[in-house]
Amino acid sequence: MELPAPSRWRCVDFISDLHLQESEPQTFAAWQHYLQTSVADAVFLLGDIFEVWVGDDVLTQSGEFENLCAEALRAASAHMDVHIMRGNRDFLMGPALAATCHCTLLDDPTVLTFAGARWLLTHGDALCVDDTDYMDFRAQVRGAEWQTRFLAQSLSERMAIAKDLRGQSETRKRTGGSIYANVDRIAANAMLQTNTADHMIHGHTHRPATHALEAGRERLVLSDWDLQARPPRADVLRLRRCKTGETESFTLERIPPGMAGGHSPR
Repeated sequence: MELPAPSRWRCVDFISDLHLQESEPQTFAAWQHYLQTSVADAVFLLGDIFEVWVGDDVLTQSGEFENLCAEALRAASAHMDVHIMRGNRDFLMGPALAATCHCTLLDDPTVLTFAGARWLLTHGDALCVDDTDYMDFRAQVRGAEWQTRFLAQSLSERMAIAKDLRGQSETRKRTGGSIYANVDRIAANAMLQTNTADHMIHGHTHRPATHALEAGRERLVLSDWDLQARPPRADVLRLRRCKTGETESFTLERIPPGMAGGHSPR
């Protein structure tokens, strides 16, 4: 998927791995405040927005929390363009959610053309090729047949399955295992080369950093969000367009929790 940025965009934000859930109200409140006050013209949420998303029908059959999240996104869309990408926790986000939130649903990967450069956007889990068990699981659950069978079950059944999967992740965390494998360098370079891009932005691994790759390419990893952690984590990667005469360039900065506010008129 190719996404040319509109000329009116001067500032673009990237966030991911919020893992929004009712049991973590501080993270939700920080995210809602960010959406209300960001100076960006557009924001890209690159997957795992929700701790779990078992189908768009949760907006009509589930509790208040999912609708609060949808309302926060819908309110943000009034003053900036909002784009969402599926992650490994919320790969069942669909067109009904996007329509409700007035957001644009992105393919993974998507190439954003902005500020004289091509930015390859991905959640990142497809590049963790060393975790073969997960890659097999990913191939299964991303298939149309599995999703049709899963969505045919009742909401309570789907929520029970999701709870069981989350419990397995928590057990792995408590026993000292890494939740997510790291991105494979060769796979990242190959994806960038295939898409004729020099910059990759992704989340998933919860290891925020900037990695230099071959041929002058780079891989920028987003922070996860956890306001209950010490210190709290909720970084925003902000990309600004600069122009000198006919030459376009950009600046990049990582903004710590609570520092991304202030409105920019559309």
